[in-house]
Amino acid sequence: MLLLQCIDIKKNFGINEVLKSVTLDLEEGERTGLVGKNGAGKTTLANIIAGNLKADEGEVRWHRKDVEIGYLRQSVFYTAELLHELCREQDVFNQAKEFLHLSSELGTEKVHQWADERFEALSGGERTKLALAHIWSAKPGLLILDEPTNHLDIQGVQWLIDELKGYPGTILVISHDRYFLDKTVNRILEIENGVIHEYKGSYTFYRNEKKKRYESRLHAYEVQKKQEEKLEQEIRRLKAWAGKAHRESTKKGAKSGNKMGTKEYFRVKAKKMDRQVKSAVKRLEKMRSEGAERPGEEPLISFEFSQKDAHGRRILEAYEIRKSFGEKVLFEESSFYLQRGERMGIYGPNGCGKTTLVRAVLGMEKVEGRLFVSPSIKIGYVSQDVLELKKEKRALDLFEVSGRKEQGRIRTMLANLGLNELLLHQPLKNLSMGERTKLKLANLLVSEYDMLILDEPTNHLDLYTREQLEDALQDYEGTILLVTHDRYMLEKICSKLLIFDERRIKRVEHGLEEYLKKQEHLNRAERAKGPQKTEKSLTPEEERMLLENRISAVLSRLSETEPGTPDYQALDEEFRELTAKRKSALL
Repeated sequence: MLLLQCIDIKKNFGINEVLKSVTLDLEEGERTGLVGKNGAGKTTLANIIAGNLKADEGEVRWHRKDVEIGYLRQSVFYTAELLHELCREQDVFNQAKEFLHLSSELGTEKVHQWADERFEALSGGERTKLALAHIWSAKPGLLILDEPTNHLDIQGVQWLIDELKGYPGTILVISHDRYFLDKTVNRILEIENGVIHEYKGSYTFYRNEKKKRYESRLHAYEVQKKQEEKLEQEIRRLKAWAGKAHRESTKKGAKSGNKMGTKEYFRVKAKKMDRQVKSAVKRLEKMRSEGAERPGEEPLISFEFSQKDAHGRRILEAYEIRKSFGEKVLFEESSFYLQRGERMGIYGPNGCGKTTLVRAVLGMEKVEGRLFVSPSIKIGYVSQDVLELKKEKRALDLFEVSGRKEQGRIRTMLANLGLNELLLHQPLKNLSMGERTKLKLANLLVSEYDMLILDEPTNHLDLYTREQLEDALQDYEGTILLVTHDRYMLEKICSKLLIFDERRIKRVEHGLEEYLKKQEHLNRAERAKGPQKTEKSLTPEEERMLLENRISAVLSRLSETEPGTPDYQALDEEFRELTAKRKSALL
């Protein structure tokens, strides 16, 4: 049964035509993923459906009255003040018990007892979790989720997947998380060039089917181009013959003394050739106007980070550092170091203090203990908060350029990032979150840095941009400090880790995959000891952490494995067993 229809929706922002003609249906109980490159209009369409934005043309036609809409916006929307207000609202409605239960399930416990300063210190993941709990407790009929996994840790993502499986209403998900989409939706709508393309299947099916469609359209286009070339050759040949026939008729007419009708008699053949030329030209024009067009290719994004010639090996040293907010201790008794050229990943669950540590390294937060950062290095930093950009500024205003040559270089760089000339003159408030993230990354490209600090740099970015960013970071020869829940990126870029474990930060001399394997090996060895374990036995918290690490490893491998294959089925079975163990451990 139909829930709603979008009929010929159009939306412009100034001269930027975002939605050209969007038509789609949503059935009751349907699970739909909405995808597309940054700036394609995904969030714009979601806001139009939710009633937060008015379309320039077209309509949203509801087939059921009084549908409750739960709209999870991107995490940056949820400021400390707004979340504080939402959490206090629960006492007014009869949702308080459900809200507290859900927020506890997601790892944000005793929210009703939090002091104001606790809300100020929320991580991106905690913001998303509280907003999810608030929306979920209202039991909406239509659930719109805009990048719901951007800041969630593995536990939060799996909770959301499990809850969506039993959710009775209709779901519309905007996401670039392949595994999440494969587990939650059975239909993909892609916004491309302002219109909708439908794919009935999972995200993996969509990617494979889109590739097949592209190859089919490209083949049809190439066949047509060959036909056009043959037709052009035929036209040139017919024109040559017609010209020759006209010249011969003139000569033969003159030879006969130009008697009346003689010239026209000899021009019959030439006129026949003229008609053939006109017919061939018409066929060519029709082929070009109505035939196959060359299919657009996926965007190629160009990143190229530059580094300075840094001196000295020592970049950062921490000795017995500690940080707390009120009674909540994020980390303590933590000592570690970072040397020039190292690629260090920061790994830990939501709320453990990863962003706080980054801010401390940048001098934006004070910590107890000794934290040394070399004063001779130049640091490039991208935060996870894109709302810090001033909304009234234009994209070009973010770059301090002097002279035409420099301005031309900036424009070329932004074009290589997929930001066209029209977008450069738009106020930032008209740009998507992904486009704003690209602008923040672009600021790193205009200068040379000894060290890049990236806090969730892939949030809001489409898959094409993520892949290009990873390639550029692999080529960068400077020092990298990376915070991300994207395990694929963490394994690909970082050869060493700073692990948040039991309120301590420890340095690990290998990447995430090897770390998780070692933790699993340790877990197996301890289990093999059985009842012989004494003072060296693992605590329940250590057991839980090792279990979570194994779940993380399996989940990461699942996201890279083709659904339906034997490997995928084996991993999926192992994943189910591990989550069952976790569930029984929590009871």
